[in-house]
Amino acid sequence: TREQAYPPILSVYPSRALVDEAFKVLVENLPPGCPVTVHSLHLSEDDNYWEAYGHYISDHRGSVSVSEDVSFGGTYTGKEPMGLLWSLRPVPGSRQGLRLRKMNVCTPMLVNISVHCGHLVEAFRDQTPLASVLTERWYMAPGVKRIDIRERGMRGTLFIPPGPGPFPGLLDLWGGGGGLLEHRAALLASHGFVSLALEYLTSGEIPTARLDYNYFEKAFNIIQDHPLVTPDRVGIFGLSLGSFVTFNLAAKSTIINPRCCVCISGFHCHPYRSMGEMIQTNLNKLHVDENNYQIWRDMSLPIPSDISKKVDMGKIKCPLLLVCGHDDQSYPAVELAEDIAQMVHAAGKDHLLTKVFYHGTGHMIEPPYSPHFRATTFMAKTKPKVILLWGGQTKPHSDAQEDSWKKILAFLQHHLYSTPNPRAKM
Repeated sequence: TREQAYPPILSVYPSRALVDEAFKVLVENLPPGCPVTVHSLHLSEDDNYWEAYGHYISDHRGSVSVSEDVSFGGTYTGKEPMGLLWSLRPVPGSRQGLRLRKMNVCTPMLVNISVHCGHLVEAFRDQTPLASVLTERWYMAPGVKRIDIRERGMRGTLFIPPGPGPFPGLLDLWGGGGGLLEHRAALLASHGFVSLALEYLTSGEIPTARLDYNYFEKAFNIIQDHPLVTPDRVGIFGLSLGSFVTFNLAAKSTIINPRCCVCISGFHCHPYRSMGEMIQTNLNKLHVDENNYQIWRDMSLPIPSDISKKVDMGKIKCPLLLVCGHDDQSYPAVELAEDIAQMVHAAGKDHLLTKVFYHGTGHMIEPPYSPHFRATTFMAKTKPKVILLWGGQTKPHSDAQEDSWKKILAFLQHHLYSTPNPRAKM
């Protein structure tokens, strides 16, 4: 039992920020040497609870600083200023395969930070906290405009930074899960890039041999033709299947000329007409782990030597940044990146390629402080529902997300801006 004249004080600064901005969490007015649990809780848009927590002991002044003090247990340990966000996980009893994604970027991600007496490990919502603060995490900075695009047959969303412009532009391409994902494009606009989040699939089936590259070229031109965009400063940002599209556009297109490209967990070879055909052809290479999560990486091995079965990466004409993890269980991303490097080297274009590899990192490399998803539900025609193993270990994967985002922004600013763009603040 605590005998305190005044209750503990919990502060979070800033309490309203972009999702890639760090915050500081401070607990004051505790007894010295007091064990407490600092807890974060988020209710997702699909009505699932996510939580993270760390165990701390107050110092001689009765304070706990999450930024400076060590967590002795919980969903993260050690000195981890942002562990309350990147170690978020579904609360016990949640269904398998959940993934946390912000679908409505016009509203903030609300995270409740609370402090509890003692070192707790469960039933946080049944406990009365000593103090709590509601924080807002935004993908859209103030002044960013969101515009639905339904022209020239396009389906997408355009995000425009605040200010008079002109700005550089980016075509933002996600992977084979399909649908319209806006959160990364909104965040890129918050950093000064006119960004088009493009929808090009509506299901988990991936018709790689039937992708309409005219569609992507039209989307690129929509950005390039926008009055607030500098026409010769438009790049492409792709992840997974989005990288495959990016490679094709960078190496093959005679219609568009991207200024630079960023590709995360990408592949440049796919000799199959669809993902279903790839699975049926390589059933002997389809493995599962101890949880019966599917592992797809071996289905892409060995990498074909036949140039007709992959994009000729020696034909790229712009700077390219490759980001991938050594523990990618969806695609052999590192081996694929090395094959790309060999093709680029043989063409005498080493100066165009930058590779960044991360140990302990999986396929889904997202903006910083995003929770790590080792395995999530993935829709595919071969089965109604499967859980795919993406790979990665939480701490190194989260470190990679933070470091790679800094490198990605620096790369984009270097190649798309004549001078570095000042960071947007909430």
